Amino acid sequence: MAEQQTPQTETGPRPILPIFKLQPTPHLVGSKCSCGAIFLDTKRIACSKCGATGPFQQVDLSTKGKVWVFSVIHQSFPGIKTPYVTAVVDLPEGVSVKSNLIDVDPEDLQKNPQKAFGMPVELVATQVATDRQGNPVMAFQFKPSKG
Repeated sequence: MAEQQTPQTETGPRPILPIFKLQPTPHLVGSKCSCGAIFLDTKRIACSKCGATGPFQQVDLSTKGKVWVFSVIHQSFPGIKTPYVTAVVDLPEGVSVKSNLIDVDPEDLQKNPQKAFGMPVELVATQVATDRQGNPVMAFQFKPSKG
């Protein structure tokens, strides 16, 4: 009787979402239609701009963007430290993504919201958990950028 082989599992950091890629550097990916529209997903079946059903090209998205809108969260699930800042970040490709902002003072932004609107930010990878095999699970967040 032949031994049953167990499938090889990858080791190392794992992205929390399929749109988040860690190699060669952390970045988001989207789908691009032949009409030029770009969407924040990798499994699109139809273009909401022109109605085409594909094929769609996978494209790497910019790691820099600007804060469109934000909210300071004061209540969350048990174990989640509050307050924290969540925001919608506009990327140059015309795609918007919701994410947390780090390295910002929630109280300061609440008192001076004009500091956040249009703030240049950059994507960073952060370990948020560990999977059953002991691999880090990575999520994306944005932090203020210098440029």
